[in-house]
Amino acid sequence: MEALVPIIVQVVTGVIGGQAVGAALKQVAMSQLAKVLSGAIGGVAGGTILGMLAGGDGAALGGVLGDAIGGVGGGAILTAIVGTIMKGANR
Repeated sequence: MEALVPIIVQVVTGVIGGQAVGAALKQVAMSQLAKVLSGAIGGVAGGTILGMLAGGDGAALGGVLGDAIGGVGGGAILTAIVGTIMKGANR
């Protein structure tokens, strides 16, 4: 069960980050499904990358806080990238 908590935190915070970017980029016509999926995938990726860069659980950004920050950042970044690609494809 302990192994699932970081992934759940990353997915939830990634979706939050993706929704925030989706709301900020209103000119990009993204469906809710695209924002949720890109946010969740980006959240897991961002949380994992930040966890590796921070140096594990003993670091300042280790644990749930690091997972949350990485999740929001990763979800926001991937959603912005997907939104830009979708905007370019709709032209």
